[in-house]
Amino acid sequence: MSSEAFKKAAEIYFTLLKEKSIRDDHEYFAVFYEPDVRDAVLILADQSKTQIIEAPKRIQLVTKSNGSVFATNFSHLKEKHKEIENKKFFHLMSIISMSFLYMISKNEATKIQSKREGVTFYAIERSVNDLITHWENMLKEEPAFGTDKMIDTHHIVETWVNMEVENQDKTGVKRGNKRTRIGLIITAMKMLEDEKLIVVLDKDSIPKAFPKNELFERMEHLYHDQERFQEIKSLLESEEPTHA
Repeated sequence: MSSEAFKKAAEIYFTLLKEKSIRDDHEYFAVFYEPDVRDAVLILADQSKTQIIEAPKRIQLVTKSNGSVFATNFSHLKEKHKEIENKKFFHLMSIISMSFLYMISKNEATKIQSKREGVTFYAIERSVNDLITHWENMLKEEPAFGTDKMIDTHHIVETWVNMEVENQDKTGVKRGNKRTRIGLIITAMKMLEDEKLIVVLDKDSIPKAFPKNELFERMEHLYHDQERFQEIKSLLESEEPTHA
């Protein structure tokens, strides 16, 4: 296999990673079917546990169900975080995490403030509630709202609005178990904390999340260039949280 063929294969593979598919009117479509180039693309896909789907008018790249370096497999995540009960809570936790990321990165001032003062879990709850209240109103006017972004807004809204903010035990002490909004926020923030992207302080009184530089660096170099991040961000921007 020549170096030129491998270079073409790499260009095609990384185009597929970015665009997800190549149509038959794309310049790389015909190049892909050069025997050496196709073989190299298939090797790259196999090594990263992805696979190529070849259709008459389109080439697609999809992740394999297990072991892909690009996959976000729910069952694997659930094994690591036992407190994630099912997919509806996982989806809601994803919105909580994305809301938090949006809150701390809207501009340079919010970045500095969040690193210095932290963001309380109650502020996160209010911001998520503002967002989901807006989505609930949008769904009344446009039942298909969110489907173009492949976000299950109906179940996210239904789950959130039927959850208590937090529970109180017999002594009147507030408890945020996983079936409450604060409890779900605790779980979502724990995932970021486990990845050493935030520091959580004042856990027994008013918990706050302090983002670390590593989180901002990852957002700058990874998340901001990801199409999925931009899709969800566009929905977050449709109703900006007003709480800090």
